[in-house]
Amino acid sequence: VVDADGRSVPFQALYREQKTIVVFVRSFLCYTCKEYVEDLAKVPKAFLQEANVRLIVIGQSSYNHIKPFCSLTGYTHEMYVDPQREIYKRLGMKRGEGNNVSVRSPHVKSNTLLGSIRSIWRAMTGPAFDFQGDPAQQGGALIIGPGNEVHFSHLDKNRLDHVPINTVLQLAGVKTVNFSNQPQIIDI
Repeated sequence: VVDADGRSVPFQALYREQKTIVVFVRSFLCYTCKEYVEDLAKVPKAFLQEANVRLIVIGQSSYNHIKPFCSLTGYTHEMYVDPQREIYKRLGMKRGEGNNVSVRSPHVKSNTLLGSIRSIWRAMTGPAFDFQGDPAQQGGALIIGPGNEVHFSHLDKNRLDHVPINTVLQLAGVKTVNFSNQPQIIDI
């Protein structure tokens, strides 16, 4: 994988020393991925540190898209890219939409039409007109490490099939996050 400064990092180095949540996104232009990463940005670093867990997002574009995408989404955790999609392929992540379109991520707020229009607009108005990877590539999520122990694996069937973030956090031993816009009611 490649970091935001263009340095190559072995994928295994990301999870060799500690448990790591790795989220693979379809594309930095994909509206469902953008909205999912916006919610990942709400996971407090303190929650991850307390559980000794890393949170990493991997995209499939050029590394020079990492910083603008982090700025757009407010994401401050680790992010890398796999520009040749080698890890996507090795993990068996699908290309194309699966048959089960009824699956819907709780983190996607836009409808398909409006979200798609926004994605195309971002591609056209970006610094370099670039679709940032294979638009048919699906993503997924892993909880892996330390070492080669895989604790959880989810391969997305389609663009709306992101695993709920609180499910991944809970499986990794991290405190969950309130993603609703409703204020929490605290029972005293």
